[in-house]
Amino acid sequence: MSDTLTKLAYQTFQQGKAAFALAHKNTGSQLRNLINPPINQLRAKSLSPEILQLLWQKFEQILETDWQDAERGVYPKSLLFDNPWEDFLRYYPEICLDLLNIWERVNQNKYQEFSPEIDIENYPNYYRRNFHYQTDGYLSDTSANLYDLQVELLFNGGADPMRRRVLAPLKEGLKAFDTVPAQQIKVLDVACGTGRTLRMIRAMLPKASLFGTDLSPAYLRKANQLLSEIPGELPQLMQAKAEELPYRDNYFHGITCVFLFHELPPSIRQRIIEQCFRVIQPGGVFVICDSIQAIDFPQFMPMMENFPAIFHEPYYRHYITDDLVERLTQAGFEAITTQNHFMSKYWIAHKPEDATV
Repeated sequence: MSDTLTKLAYQTFQQGKAAFALAHKNTGSQLRNLINPPINQLRAKSLSPEILQLLWQKFEQILETDWQDAERGVYPKSLLFDNPWEDFLRYYPEICLDLLNIWERVNQNKYQEFSPEIDIENYPNYYRRNFHYQTDGYLSDTSANLYDLQVELLFNGGADPMRRRVLAPLKEGLKAFDTVPAQQIKVLDVACGTGRTLRMIRAMLPKASLFGTDLSPAYLRKANQLLSEIPGELPQLMQAKAEELPYRDNYFHGITCVFLFHELPPSIRQRIIEQCFRVIQPGGVFVICDSIQAIDFPQFMPMMENFPAIFHEPYYRHYITDDLVERLTQAGFEAITTQNHFMSKYWIAHKPEDATV
């Protein structure tokens, strides 16, 4: 297939996902207003036509960037079409049915409701929550099965393009280790969830040794399932707190962390950054992907204010004003740059080559 046809196929694929997600949300909103209407204080602020137009422009821009990165060989073009179709066909009906439970939880402000068989005692307080009011938070196999589809619907098909924006700075940062054999390059994905980011890194770095940590055993089981479907060495997954990484000093050449920091108390954000500094090698690169912040697009503030109001995101309001550049600098990182793509922000930080820890 020619590049022109491939690009057209990719654009059509993404636009189809966006249209489906919008239809899903519109239908869900209409049904909710009939079945279990939101109470007044939880009603979202309406978005102006100007905001919606700007949002669509940002969406088109990230698709163009995604295509350009694939075209210049950052990762294979096949990655643009990697979609969990089997999971979609199997679990989308369950997502729709679970909306009834989520709406009830939202209206009653039940954000610490877990199934009786789930033992939450060994998890930190900040984690014992139904983030997004989703059933069982991050602690059940059902939650792990639904999560990727839920996020794709939330971002109108833009979640994977946002995740892929960590790949170019990661690959660029790893050039500092060009003399190291590809098989000896070690990359860690902190809070790897279901393994979507690791799956993308594997496509870009087929020979590297990949590692992932997460607090949820259910999500790690899902990650192991998804990652075992692709060729190459299986990433080493471990259940662990991100603020207590179980690795020796100066071990990894690169570290990624996607969609985690907005769900953390400020003190934990700092501890995780310090842990990543500790376990990364001098000269290594640390790439964070998370939500945009207030300083990036003030015109998107209505959406940023809607997010913690509609979903259970208790740390988000602080996150959007938090200075992660300062936190990274305090931990010892240098040459810190930031990027924005669609609804996400990226921090690319480097450990000094003469660092002693």
